[in-house]
Amino acid sequence: MKITREIKTAILVIASILLFIWGYSFLKGRDLFTNYKTFFVEYKSVEGLATSAPVTLNGLVIGKVSSIAINENTGVLLVELQLKTDFPISKSSIASIYEPGFIGGKQIAIIPNFNDKTLAVDGQKLQGGIKMGLTDKVGDQLAPLQEKLEKLLGSTEKLISGFNNVLDQKGQQDLKLTLFELSRTVEQFHKVSMSVNDLLSTNKSQINGVVTNFNKISGNFSKISDSLDKADLGKTARNLNASLARVDGIVSGLESGKGSMGKLLNDEAFYQNIRSSTKELELLLQDIRLYPTRYVNISVFGKKNKPYTGPVNDSVSNQIK
Repeated sequence: MKITREIKTAILVIASILLFIWGYSFLKGRDLFTNYKTFFVEYKSVEGLATSAPVTLNGLVIGKVSSIAINENTGVLLVELQLKTDFPISKSSIASIYEPGFIGGKQIAIIPNFNDKTLAVDGQKLQGGIKMGLTDKVGDQLAPLQEKLEKLLGSTEKLISGFNNVLDQKGQQDLKLTLFELSRTVEQFHKVSMSVNDLLSTNKSQINGVVTNFNKISGNFSKISDSLDKADLGKTARNLNASLARVDGIVSGLESGKGSMGKLLNDEAFYQNIRSSTKELELLLQDIRLYPTRYVNISVFGKKNKPYTGPVNDSVSNQIK
C-alpha cells in the first residue's frame, strides 16, 4: 500500500507536536516517562522559594516545586510539589524550606517519619516547616553586633565632642607644654643613660675585679659547703644532744635535792649550818690575827711567859657568842 503525501504530513505534524510537548516538559524538569505524585504544602511565607526549586530527601533530589499559589482571603501560600513515586513518603513527613548555601536559592527538604508506615497518597497535604538558613543565622548573629556597633559609634562621637571641648586654646597650650616637658625628660634620661655608660666603661676593670672576687668567694663558699657536707654533722649533733641530756639530768638532780649540791640548793637547814660554820671560822681567824698570844705562848731565854690578859672590849668573842 502506497502512503500518500497527506498521511506523511500528518505523521510529521503529530511527531513534531509530541516532540515539542516532551521538550517543553524536559525543560520544565519533568520527565514524561517517569511517574510523579503531587503533594501540597501550605506556608505563611515561602522565604524566597521559586517555582522549579528542587525538592530533596536526605540531600537527594526527588522532585521539584511545580507551582506556588496564594489564597486571596487568608494570604496563605499553597505550594505544589511533584515527587517521584520511587520514594515512599509517609503521611506525617514534613516539607521544610531551607537554604543550601549563600549562592543557591531556597529549596524544600522532605523530612520523613520512618516510624509512620502510612504512606501519603497523591494530592495529599503535607506539614510545612521553615529551617533557618545560613544567611539568617549570620543575620541573627550580626544584629546584636550591629546594635553594639551603633552604641559604640555614639559613645565615640560623644568622646570626640568632649575631647574637642576640652582642647580649647588653653588646653592646646597645656598639651604642648606637657609634650615639651616630656621631651625634656626623655632628653635628661638619655643624658643619664650616657653617663651610666661612661661610668661603666671607666670602671670596667674594677667591675671585672669585683666579679672575679665574687667568683672566688662563691668558690670558697662551695668548698666550705663541701667540707660541711663531708663532716659528720649528724654524729656531732647526736653527741651534743647526749651532752645536753646529761646536763639536763644533772640539773634535774640538783633541783630534786640529790647529792651535796642538791641538798645545798634545796635544804635550808644545811645551808644555814654551812653559813654559821663559815662565819665562826672567819671570826676565829680574825681573833688569831688580832690576839695571837691567846693561843700561842713563846718563851725566849727561859723567861717565864706572861699570862694572857684578854682585852677589855673583845669584839671577836662577843661576835662568837
